[in-house]
Amino acid sequence: MKKPSDQSGATFEDLIGLGRQSARKSYYPELERKVAELEQERNRYKWLFENALHGIFQADLGDGILAANPAIAAILGYDSPAECVGQVRALQALFVDPEDFGLICEQLRGGRQLTGFETRLRRRDGGTVDVAMSLLLKREPEREVVEAFVADVTERRRARERLQQLNAELEQRVAQRTEELLELNRQLREAKDAAESANRSKDKYLAAASHDLLQPMNAARLLVSTLRERQLDGQDGYLVERVHLALEGAEELLTDLLDISKLDQNAVRPDLSVFPLQAVFEPLAAELQPVAASEGLRLQVFCPRGLEICSDSRLLTRILRNLLSNALRYTREGGVLLGVRRRGDCLSLQVWDSGDGIAADKLEEIFQEFRQLPDHHPGERRGVGLGLAIVDRIARVLEHPVAVASRQGRGSVFKVEVPLAGRNYRPEVAAAAPALRGDALDGVRVLVVDNDESVLISMQALLQQWGCEACVARDLAGAEAVVADLDAPPDLVLADYHLDWGCSGLDVIQALRQRCGSDLPAAMITADRSAETLRQFRELGLPVLAKPVRPGKLRALLMHLVSA
Repeated sequence: MKKPSDQSGATFEDLIGLGRQSARKSYYPELERKVAELEQERNRYKWLFENALHGIFQADLGDGILAANPAIAAILGYDSPAECVGQVRALQALFVDPEDFGLICEQLRGGRQLTGFETRLRRRDGGTVDVAMSLLLKREPEREVVEAFVADVTERRRARERLQQLNAELEQRVAQRTEELLELNRQLREAKDAAESANRSKDKYLAAASHDLLQPMNAARLLVSTLRERQLDGQDGYLVERVHLALEGAEELLTDLLDISKLDQNAVRPDLSVFPLQAVFEPLAAELQPVAASEGLRLQVFCPRGLEICSDSRLLTRILRNLLSNALRYTREGGVLLGVRRRGDCLSLQVWDSGDGIAADKLEEIFQEFRQLPDHHPGERRGVGLGLAIVDRIARVLEHPVAVASRQGRGSVFKVEVPLAGRNYRPEVAAAAPALRGDALDGVRVLVVDNDESVLISMQALLQQWGCEACVARDLAGAEAVVADLDAPPDLVLADYHLDWGCSGLDVIQALRQRCGSDLPAAMITADRSAETLRQFRELGLPVLAKPVRPGKLRALLMHLVSA
């Protein structure tokens, strides 16, 4: 049986109650249900309208507000929506800026909707409120109705303004702090430049004054060495020995300070060449064997023949001399060994000692300036703590790695790695120190040229102590006069490099060789240790003694020149 709603023959009049009475009665339940659904929807939208968090209103563009919800009334400062509708008679008057209202009308009429438009509205109490509005235009026959959703964005705008203000203040503080930092950096840079300038001035002074600083030291060392060789007895001998130790310590300190000064101002440039390793080992052995013997120690040197290295012979010699001197100074008994081991394309030059050893936590510290180990020889002269600092700096200049290993109570070993020479290099030939008799200098005629009277007196006394016939002169004219008075040319000449009136020892030697023959043996004595000066001496084939002159090295040089 079909339901009344399923009847397909019903007309519109039947549905609205104008048809037959039976048809109207059949559709009453359906109409009541639809009406109830519509009422329910209306109540739901009414509830949403009245309880929405955002303001909602309907208004005539040319008139006032037609309908409003409680939220928009609260935003505009009214007690109720009815009061809001009753008092806002002109929508345009609601906008603080009339241009905003004109822009809204223009855009709505052009596109009929607007989203997220921010403006400022007037409140009932005369204040203003910042809002964001979404609007929709609905055209009716006699008017233009606009429906709007309104959100209060006053706090958001204030927060944004505060954030902008904070950003501006932050940028200002950053700019101010940046300016302060730039000023501070400028001051630091000026202070750094001033300190570096003062340091360079100090270094230049020390380097330039090295000759004048070492001259009196040189004279004093020569005089004391002369007295020591006379083997004075009793208190006199003891006092001479104390003076010798004091001068030796002062000389080491002064020499080390000058070397550190030159290394710190990058004034030391390596003069790399290829030479036999024996050219370094043998002179060091000859120089330090007496020192080791005086301490009751053994100094052994192991160097296979035929090993050729690429380095700066002068700087490498200084490294090994410092290491050997330290080893002898801090070894109480036993001995010191200077040896070499091959490591691939390099040689490891090693200095072993049988001293007390070095604590593991001190192995890096010992390479710092003025750092020394605890006393190994109480009461005796020790170094000033610059020897290993110089070793470290020179090794860096030469790019020769330095390593140290030690066991307390057993001794230490210092290793310097140097590159082997390539096959295409032509090695330098170093003459070995000759073994001569103790009276080999007897009667040797030596001409000494120096502009310092005290040095001449000291050198003359020491040479005469060795049996030499010593002649002295202060300049070129004096040297030529001395040679003219001699019945035969001198056997050799010792000339100071820096003389008076712009004359140098090189000028003296060249003049005397023109007079006496180009084979006249000669040697230079100087406090100038620059690479350029030493290269000049080497090109002329002149051996060099650095001031202050060590008597042992002077004697060995004289014996070498005499034998040659």
